[in-house]
Amino acid sequence: MGTTIALNFEDGITRFVECRTGETVADASYRAGINIPLDCRDGACGTCKCRVESGSFDGGSYIEEALTEEEAAEGLALACQMRPKSDLVLAILASSEMCKTKAESFATKLVAVERLSETSLAFSLEAPEGLAFLPGQYVNLRVPGTEQRRSYSFSSTPGAATLSFLVRDIPQGLMSTWLREAATPGAAMDFTGPAGSFYLRAVERPLLFLAGGTGLAPFLSMLGTLAANGSTQPVHLVFGVTNDADLVEVARLQAFADALPGFSFTTCVAAEASTHPCKGYVTAHIRPEHLNGGDVDIYLCGPPPMVDAVRGWLSGKAITPAHFYTEKFAPSGVASTTQQAA
Repeated sequence: MGTTIALNFEDGITRFVECRTGETVADASYRAGINIPLDCRDGACGTCKCRVESGSFDGGSYIEEALTEEEAAEGLALACQMRPKSDLVLAILASSEMCKTKAESFATKLVAVERLSETSLAFSLEAPEGLAFLPGQYVNLRVPGTEQRRSYSFSSTPGAATLSFLVRDIPQGLMSTWLREAATPGAAMDFTGPAGSFYLRAVERPLLFLAGGTGLAPFLSMLGTLAANGSTQPVHLVFGVTNDADLVEVARLQAFADALPGFSFTTCVAAEASTHPCKGYVTAHIRPEHLNGGDVDIYLCGPPPMVDAVRGWLSGKAITPAHFYTEKFAPSGVASTTQQAA
């Protein structure tokens, strides 16, 4: 029985390939027409070095010059030698263009649009055949009737029959206006993807999720995956918004808290006029136990000022998490993804 390999490139494009039993990652990639960096197939040059984000494998044989013991201990491996024992997620140290591949295009149909609050919408699409993604990733969706594209993170779990997304309802926003005024079930839509380096890695320590506004979407996908697969590590989410009306999908979070042992969440509202019991920004609601003395993986998705503020807050507290994954987004879509590791 074969395995599925997710190849995540430096530019955020992800491609999935099927690896046959006993086949190396490099051979499976080239068979799929994806030319990952490769100068030899003997474990001698180190050109095909990649980072293993999750999964188990047989590392094969190679010389010290190609991959040192320290690099192997840090999660690096050689694609020309490694044979998967399970599904894998690999960070390829090259761009998709360099590897002669690109994001896939998918055609689909609109299922429904839901009004979540006066400031937020949700919409769902039929999951097209052949689509796979990592929890936390996004797609670039074309606004019907235009050539403009907007980036939206999946709020649904990989493998679901319906894809779901959250949208801030901006009065003059191109996509939100179409969803509000023109969308009808069955409307043809298309997108490219999946993309993004903001996705759930192997859970090896406590997790702290920090979400701002519709930056909640990727965490709903991650939580769905954790609920389906189980987790022995504690997970805490702080969900911060500006106004009371922005606080959506709380019932869904509560359902995850009921179903997933070790998961808890806090919601907070920044506006002074709010009647919400927890006021202020997310940093006011991060407790010492959530940081676990720095032995924690932090995932943060929100607008640029929030990302910068949290980064500054951690620096002021002299806390360096084991890993710090962030995604900044603008109202029109995802802006950038960064990763920081201790």
